[in-house]
Amino acid sequence: MTPPKQKQTRRKAAAPPRAWQRMLSGRRLDLLDPSPLDVEIDDIAHGLARVARWNGQTKGDHAFTVAEHCVLVDDICARFRPGWPAKWRLAALLHDAPEYVIGDMISPFKAALGIDYKAFEH
Repeated sequence: MTPPKQKQTRRKAAAPPRAWQRMLSGRRLDLLDPSPLDVEIDDIAHGLARVARWNGQTKGDHAFTVAEHCVLVDDICARFRPGWPAKWRLAALLHDAPEYVIGDMISPFKAALGIDYKAFEH
């Protein structure tokens, strides 16, 4: 008597984690492997305008946003380095751009995570 033939199945390789977000522009942004083609300046501006600095722990009626912080940094650069090339000013303005999707995590918590958070942000 011969044993019945067993159905052979292939084992699938473990799929990489899915981490994507649908942006207001309609683009689908892969958070772990973003493509420059999926990054829209309007999505960055909208996101940064809604992310509070210091987890919202600021005085006043409204949170101090990451967008406000970025504009302030650009203003400081313009005042103290008026001859800076436009690309450097743009870099100053967008220095916290990744926070439009990952938020503004406070530094003590970043340190507690035990990972190279700066590398993850960029």
